[in-house]
Amino acid sequence: MTSVVNTAQAQAWNGYEGEHWAAHYDRYDAVNGGFNEALFDAARLGEHARVLDVGCGNGQMTRAAARRAPLGQVTGVDLSEPMLARARDRADVEKVANVSFQQGDVQVYPFRDGSFDIALSRFGAMFFADPVAAFANIGRALRPGGRLAFVCMTELSGTDLGTVLDAMAPHLPRPTGPDGTGPTSFADPARTRSVLSDAGFRDIACTRVEADQIWGRDVDDAAEFIGGWGPVKHHLDQVAPDDAARAVDALTVALRPFAEETAVRLRGTAWLVTALR
Repeated sequence: MTSVVNTAQAQAWNGYEGEHWAAHYDRYDAVNGGFNEALFDAARLGEHARVLDVGCGNGQMTRAAARRAPLGQVTGVDLSEPMLARARDRADVEKVANVSFQQGDVQVYPFRDGSFDIALSRFGAMFFADPVAAFANIGRALRPGGRLAFVCMTELSGTDLGTVLDAMAPHLPRPTGPDGTGPTSFADPARTRSVLSDAGFRDIACTRVEADQIWGRDVDDAAEFIGGWGPVKHHLDQVAPDDAARAVDALTVALRPFAEETAVRLRGTAWLVTALR
């Protein structure tokens, strides 16, 4: 792997977090895949596009971008070797040839100047140690006029996921931390615009989008899966076993209104962010 400055995230994504995502790649794609079309519509990929997938994870977006740019080339970069191994395996199984996957920290990755037309990311751009430096590096990798498009988490208050996580709050700290940190680091569009402007981007737009997110087959399955999701598991591990059990019980009850015959479905929200270099 190339040099890394985001050491805490590298440790997490090469440990339990990355292993859980790699093992349950299809389930995380069921949670996040509903945002794919909105992201691709914003990215405006042509068939010859050179595309960078930032925080590509298990590579569903990378492979989908490659199919939309059959005469181009798509590169996925991520910190997580477990997830990259899964991404490479799925690309082989699906016979997607015009992709490559690199392990590295996008904040400092030695991209060749102007080597991409488009940079995109599905919930992979919220964890930079220095977001201005990271987006400046992404901007350097884009050709002049190159396009950036990514989706990131909104504030949790008032969302289905926020309602579910709030049910656990009496028993453990809020699993994702306050808005403005961690997964919700770009929940405030004003901060997003400031970061991207400071990184050299223009024509910045933040549009709220929604999509269905499938979290499990039934309530118990969804509760077990969410309990194993890194931000939640981290905080469950910080409290006494009895408190953790009560938190999971509360989570299970909170999921019941979202249960359908074959799935637990929450309505997810995200910011769709676009900008030009």
